Amino acid sequence: MSLRIAVATPFQQQGRERMRESEFVVSLSLDRDWFSPDQAKRLVDVASSQGLLSHDDDELVAEFDPSTVEIPEEFVPDESLLQEQSTFEKVLDKTVAHGTTKQTAVAEINELQRNAGITVEAAAVVYARKKGIDVNTEATEALSDLKT
Repeated sequence: MSLRIAVATPFQQQGRERMRESEFVVSLSLDRDWFSPDQAKRLVDVASSQGLLSHDDDELVAEFDPSTVEIPEEFVPDESLLQEQSTFEKVLDKTVAHGTTKQTAVAEINELQRNAGITVEAAAVVYARKKGIDVNTEATEALSDLKT
């Protein structure tokens, strides 16, 4: 969830859902002093890989409504956001964002994994789909991981 907050902040600051990548980087590195410019660019890559951002010509587009994200006053993102998340973590984050507590989701995914005899990634995808959450990208990743 903190990745969504970090990504939403520059958009909320500008009151828009699109901005040039350079504006996004300046917002996170100079305005907020959360990341170096290189780290802010890395955040763009991570957020894009998770479907939070897309590119349209020279602009970044928020793939969610940034105005609906609550940014705690004391919020400072951790550098761990700059690391790629596993397929399981991505699905878990989407599930939590749709209202299931993390503890409940993990317990129910683990139970599904044990009962079905499948990988935790596959179980997470099945669990999220049962809840009506779009995890097509993550399903493709889980399938790809099984093939390698």
